[in-house]
Amino acid sequence: MPKIGMEPLRREALINAAISAIAEKGTLAVTMADIARRADVSSALAHHYFGSKEDLLAATMRHLLSELGADARAAVSGKSGMARLSALIHVNFSPKQFQPETVAAWLAFYVEAQRAPALRRLLRVYTRRLHTNLLVALEPLMSRLQAERTARGIGALIDGLYIRHALAEGPSDADTAIALVEDYLSLQLSRKEGAR
Repeated sequence: MPKIGMEPLRREALINAAISAIAEKGTLAVTMADIARRADVSSALAHHYFGSKEDLLAATMRHLLSELGADARAAVSGKSGMARLSALIHVNFSPKQFQPETVAAWLAFYVEAQRAPALRRLLRVYTRRLHTNLLVALEPLMSRLQAERTARGIGALIDGLYIRHALAEGPSDADTAIALVEDYLSLQLSRKEGAR
């Protein structure tokens, strides 16, 4: 295979290795050498592709966000209202998102984003995107003000339940998490404040 064709594969291998290493050691303890070893490349090559550990962590988080975004777009395609809401809730608690390494990596990123501006910006992008998607689905079902509040509530519930699951203090499986969010949604719909 030509050398130029190896770059995307090596980048992907390093990102996958980063997810695994972060899940095991956390973002602070993990090193570029740890990640490079897992990807079966040299530390020098890892630095060549990503520059620094911080750059690789940001690339890894962008990868996780990109995958989740692509899954969400596919899930809501052609759907509106309740079907769109259900698809968004389910995709955020999909089997892929509940894989132990993915859960651990997300938890590490939530923590690291408190001190790393680049990661904090990425989390804001995710939060805005989720809020917008939820709002589009909710607006036909309730007033604009209630849709805004409900979108924020669902977004907070999704993040909170996911983090509690990661800490082994919350729902132990995706079905339980989904049911809790859907219960909250049902409650908001029953309190509908009138048409837009």
